[in-house]
Amino acid sequence: MGIFSPYSFAAGSTSHKTVSSFTYNAESFLLNGEPYQIIGGQMDPQRVPRTYWRQRLQMARAMGLNTIFSYVFWNRLEPEPGQWNFSGQNDIAEYFRLAQEEDLHVVLRPGPYICGEHDWGGFPAWLSQVPNMAVRQNNPPFLNASKSYITRLAQELKPMQITYGGPILMVQLENEYGSFGSDKTYLEALATILRDNFDLFLYTNDGGGESYLSGGQLHGVLAETDGDPRTGFAARDKYVTDPTSLGPLLDGEYYVTWLDTWASNYSFETDVGNAAATKEVISDLDWILSNNNSFSLYMFHGGTNLGFDNGGIWGGTYLEAVTTSYDYGAPLDESGRPTEIYYEIRDLISKYVPAGSIPAVPALPNLTTITNIKLEPSADLFDILEFFPTKSADNPLSMEALGQSYGFVLYEHIATEFIQGTLTPGIGIRDRVIVYVNSIRIGVMDSTYTTPSSVTVSLQKGDYLHLLVENLGRVDYGQELKDQTKGIIGNVTVGINSTVLTGWSMYSLQLDSVPTASISLSKPPNLEITKPQGPPVFYYGSYRAPPSNSPSSLSRDTFLSIPSAIKGVVWVNGINIGRYWTIGPQQSLYVPGCFLHDRNVLNEILVLELEPQANSTLFARGLDRREWFNNPDPDAP
Repeated sequence: MGIFSPYSFAAGSTSHKTVSSFTYNAESFLLNGEPYQIIGGQMDPQRVPRTYWRQRLQMARAMGLNTIFSYVFWNRLEPEPGQWNFSGQNDIAEYFRLAQEEDLHVVLRPGPYICGEHDWGGFPAWLSQVPNMAVRQNNPPFLNASKSYITRLAQELKPMQITYGGPILMVQLENEYGSFGSDKTYLEALATILRDNFDLFLYTNDGGGESYLSGGQLHGVLAETDGDPRTGFAARDKYVTDPTSLGPLLDGEYYVTWLDTWASNYSFETDVGNAAATKEVISDLDWILSNNNSFSLYMFHGGTNLGFDNGGIWGGTYLEAVTTSYDYGAPLDESGRPTEIYYEIRDLISKYVPAGSIPAVPALPNLTTITNIKLEPSADLFDILEFFPTKSADNPLSMEALGQSYGFVLYEHIATEFIQGTLTPGIGIRDRVIVYVNSIRIGVMDSTYTTPSSVTVSLQKGDYLHLLVENLGRVDYGQELKDQTKGIIGNVTVGINSTVLTGWSMYSLQLDSVPTASISLSKPPNLEITKPQGPPVFYYGSYRAPPSNSPSSLSRDTFLSIPSAIKGVVWVNGINIGRYWTIGPQQSLYVPGCFLHDRNVLNEILVLELEPQANSTLFARGLDRREWFNNPDPDAP
């Protein structure tokens, strides 16, 4: 059968790599003219420590995968307009080079919208400040920004295309656009940008339903589906009638399990210990492989939403904030170690590939156990505000208007007269607002609740009102078109007459890294906490790694638990490893051993506890296996 794709590419010779072609006909993907069954899995480099990229890729190959699917997070590559960062975990080209060395091909999913439970689906926060911006639409400001991003990304990745001897087989156009809209003019404009920068064919990936496929399919672009393969494949062949979008069947996201969100009634998503669920996964994959179709596991390895990278799902009336862990119940867990289903899938794949073609599973050291790391109070946040960027204005400014993307903003108002009544912090509650009067916490308003609490204040002249607003993660699915600006939007009012409070000082607490200007880790902590409902407090502790028989940094891996803490953020050796929250289901934070020192150098831990208890000292511990459970929410309305 002849080549079916309207876009078939091959390039001239290169100096040191064998040039290949990747095309497709009506039934098969074709690598150098021969049928190629994609046995793939999703693993995003920006969620995995760079030091561990090769080990994670080796584990993918050892499970039998031949292709890695990877999102790219635009917001991490261009944190400010025109300021690019392709170093560290953003060195996407190096990740793909390593994949090729480990005998893996790559499918590129660059967005610009990628969903993925990542902050705003990968969009940079600064987009919200561009005049007339409307994302995922035929909108000149959005298309111009997207073109700049795709063009710059392609400069890095051009040698990585299979047409230049690299591992990248094809490029995804947008991401599940049919779940969002149906603007073909927008899709065509974005397709043109991608084709101008990549010598590879494009494909779309949408849910297996008529509306999804009719909205997301584009003439001349291969249409694929995700989710349940039986319904998805049938829907693709039924509802996509344009012959230029037909070809081999690929389940672009086969969900082994699902994502996790913070909530006291939300349990960890996993198939471990669930024989029926595991049997269903193996049955689905067996059906795909036996029919000579292709798949990508979502996720093969989820990794970690380090720092403030997590996004949120819009639940209709409330925010479902995604946990720091992106373990996803994947075959390879967050620490890069295989789970039960990893071996089940490996055994299945081995039946469909040549004998001996799957390498042995590498041996891995156990995680490290650490006991009783004392964390002592080091600094009251309100006492060190002078060290953070500050702006003053009559009315509150949003987080983005302050030049900030993530973390917290503290809004400070000094009362000029007596006033009391219900507090309204702008137009709608932006994620989580902790309210203080004269440094005493009097209430919490949180958009993760179906009905957020109301807080009543009573202010005398000269009283200090503080509103600490936390960005819990911009929505990546459910209302991406809607305003994703963070902080306080609009006026702060009090009482039934909606009296507007004017005169605000605003402190930007982005906290990507340790605020070393305000906290000296070399000095012993000496703060005594006496207020029962006081301001947030930084706690400091240190420890030496225990002895190990393995030279690998993997042997220092641990899961950090702070049992009596309520909610906050943790830095280890200056690296923001993410948020914790007592409500669960996540009760420990993965700390990669490559972030830690060997036993000759102290490892330093800094914790910002948002709701410290009076006269308390925290203790941390390192666990050799993950803790998942839930606690009652101390702030629930």
